[in-house]
Amino acid sequence: MSLFAPLIDAHLHLDSYSDEERAALLSSMGESGVEAVIAVSMNLPSCEANVRLASARPGMIFPAFGFHPEQPLPSAAELDRLFGWMERHVDRMVAVGEVGLPYYTAQEAMSKGATFDPSGYVELLERFILFAKGHDKPVVLHAVYDDADIACTLLERHQVTRAHFHWFKGSPATVRRMARNGYYISFTPDLLYEPEIRVLAANYPPSQVMAETDGPWPFAGSFAGQTTHPRMTADVIRAYCGIHGMTEAEGRRLFHANTRRFYRL
Repeated sequence: MSLFAPLIDAHLHLDSYSDEERAALLSSMGESGVEAVIAVSMNLPSCEANVRLASARPGMIFPAFGFHPEQPLPSAAELDRLFGWMERHVDRMVAVGEVGLPYYTAQEAMSKGATFDPSGYVELLERFILFAKGHDKPVVLHAVYDDADIACTLLERHQVTRAHFHWFKGSPATVRRMARNGYYISFTPDLLYEPEIRVLAANYPPSQVMAETDGPWPFAGSFAGQTTHPRMTADVIRAYCGIHGMTEAEGRRLFHANTRRFYRL
């Protein structure tokens, strides 16, 4: 029997892997000590795919439904179809996500001298937050740097406290605001080699942290050339333990308890 608590990948794009990669990933999760994954969605077809995957692996795959903001906004009719589908499948979803604001799309547009109007994305994020509040679901957020403050304002306006900012980057003032509000953040394998993320890990409340991979997104350092796998959350936790001077067993228990508590698994 392992001395370590099992692993939970708090943010994974499971449906974005190739069929062969996904089959290999799922078949190896048990032997890798991975108990579960939170499978976030990109759009309606992604939501539908994650429901099918979760149905095949109950208790291991927990789907979240949403629309990733780093893509063009859907039409009003498309959004109505998405929200209608979410309403009909609300008992299958563990969270609303991935949702948020298009920081990187906006930066790319501005680097080319183009204007970018984020208002439609802000309105959509508020709609997702209201859906989450109405169904007592947490929100999984893609909101970094200045966008995180907009997201915080929306969450505060609607008194939503179960918020998970994945792969977060932001100012010290925003970090303090998020921590004070009880929001959770999650660390990816770049915790092993990104100084900015290591500083964040050193300062954020330990009771509000989780581990993720954002797979199939690839990583550098010792992970270069590898297919991203939920087992990499063990490396994330090990790095976190080094920052905080705790044993790996303590870290594994902390991250496991935090993730199960936040997602009510």
